[in-house]
Amino acid sequence: MKQRILMLHSSSDLYGASKIFSITAMILKDMGHHVHVVLSEEGPLPVQLRNEGLPVSIIRLGILRRKYFSPGGLVNRIRVLKEAYKAVAKIVEEDQINHIYSNTTAVLVGAWIAGRQQIFHTWHIHEIIARPKWLAFLLGKIVARTSGQIIVVSEAVKSFWSRYISPEKLKVVYNGIDYGAYLEAEKLLRKELAISDEYLLIGMVGRVSPWKGQSYFLDIAKELCRSYSHLVFIIVGDTFPGNEHLYDKMLEQVKRNGLENRVHTVGFRSDVPAILAALDVFVLPSTLPDPLPTVILEAMASGKPVVATAHGGAREMVSQNETGYLIPWDNAPEAANQMIPLIEEERLRTEMGKK
Repeated sequence: MKQRILMLHSSSDLYGASKIFSITAMILKDMGHHVHVVLSEEGPLPVQLRNEGLPVSIIRLGILRRKYFSPGGLVNRIRVLKEAYKAVAKIVEEDQINHIYSNTTAVLVGAWIAGRQQIFHTWHIHEIIARPKWLAFLLGKIVARTSGQIIVVSEAVKSFWSRYISPEKLKVVYNGIDYGAYLEAEKLLRKELAISDEYLLIGMVGRVSPWKGQSYFLDIAKELCRSYSHLVFIIVGDTFPGNEHLYDKMLEQVKRNGLENRVHTVGFRSDVPAILAALDVFVLPSTLPDPLPTVILEAMASGKPVVATAHGGAREMVSQNETGYLIPWDNAPEAANQMIPLIEEERLRTEMGKK
């Protein structure tokens, strides 16, 4: 039966969950379903979806973010949610929507409308909310009461939300990617940044945020540079609008660690396959559990050994000592020490990448 689906998402970039959201929307359209996408702002994601012929509406959805965790911020979210309800409900009526899909627990308006209008609701959970605990408890109760089905992206996510939601309601569906572009990518980044092949290139890709681990990555880089002069590091990714100070703070740490000539920061890039093709080692240094990092899938598709912090979905993706290493998330000297075999043995990097 063809469905009339309203898809809601919290971000307009093309990182992580947004990539999966984009693929899902396009597949549903190709299957013949009517799909209407609602996002909070313009950006690369709505441009891509419109180019594929999908209707996209931009509505402030009242997205839950940490910066609103104050009395004034919560009042703001309630006000914006009320306005979002009116705008989204209008689309539901006009498009005769019979299935609402919320791609993150940060967007509540879809569940609200689905509950009020008795519309089937799918919640796709990509998050592990380690703190504040009160928020995880509240969202768990909301998700349990407002979902026809609940999809989680990893066993780590299922384990976390099972504290608040019956495990029987949580279905694990691992994300996947179209890996063709990663097999064909050329190593153009080295030429762009004038990095010769005599240097070993170690990189990370991700939104710049306190928990994604850019600061920890730089601490590991500092440790490794004490012993090796042939290492170069690259950080790919930008901040959410309004958080530009985090990027400035990262650049200050580069200087403070004396890494100006060893670290390249290139901001947001849409050519991730080419970035990864140029790397020798990929690092995911998240300091909080990352539910199922899409960028690890991309690095694996690119044939790169993966070094990731040992929590969250990464533990289900990286085979220790086979396809990479799982390192501590709070001990840069030990993390650097575990990476030494990859730095010293080209054969090992190649074998792990192939696996």
